[in-house]
Amino acid sequence: MSNRRTTGEAFAPIDLTLEHVDPLANRTEQAASVIRRAILTGRLRPGQPLVESDIAAVLGMSKTPIREALKTLVGSGLVVLSPYRGASVRAMDIAAATAVYDMRLLLEPEGVRRSVRNGGDLGPARRSLDLATAAGAAGDTAEMSLHNRDFHRALYMACGNPILIRTLDDLKDQAALVTVSGWRSTGGTCDEADEHEGILAAAAAGDANRAGQLLAAHISGFINRVLPALDGQVDPAGPAAADRTH
Repeated sequence: MSNRRTTGEAFAPIDLTLEHVDPLANRTEQAASVIRRAILTGRLRPGQPLVESDIAAVLGMSKTPIREALKTLVGSGLVVLSPYRGASVRAMDIAAATAVYDMRLLLEPEGVRRSVRNGGDLGPARRSLDLATAAGAAGDTAEMSLHNRDFHRALYMACGNPILIRTLDDLKDQAALVTVSGWRSTGGTCDEADEHEGILAAAAAGDANRAGQLLAAHISGFINRVLPALDGQVDPAGPAAADRTH
């Protein structure tokens, strides 16, 4: 993997910590976890170069686990690799962002419907939502975002289809890149706690169709708020419009 540095936009020095990683994980898994968290919380910005030697120095590792970690993140869509410019945080353009959210609208509500029908444990979703609410009240939008993603994952984990879970996991990470860019474009986050409470209440009541409908509306609401700020407008025939037919 190339170690070249890119030029252009000025980025803050890479600031990473092993504080939140599993101490029993191997070095590659630890590095991937740290870099993923930094990307998902916006500490590593879209387009920011990921120089192996810099990351290795900050984390106190050799370059080998960093190189393997970056390959893993390329596979999940968070990092891109150029033969001329090396690795960098993926910058989501409007086409990619629309495609990611189109797939979420197609797959995630169905994952939640199946989980509710399967009687999935809603305890983890409740805990994640409470943690997200507390983080939001404390002004920690990075932690709020992470707990919100955990909330969404907890709702589809019992869908019974491991391929669907893996696909949604990858989409969840890529959607986070859109979220990071969207927050910068719209000037902040939107309070989604009430929408999440409604989805969870429907799931707790065993109403699979209602939970799926509320989730689809929730995702569509984000599309309508954020994608226009990224590119000026959303195609009226695109995923947001398609969702209104559900």
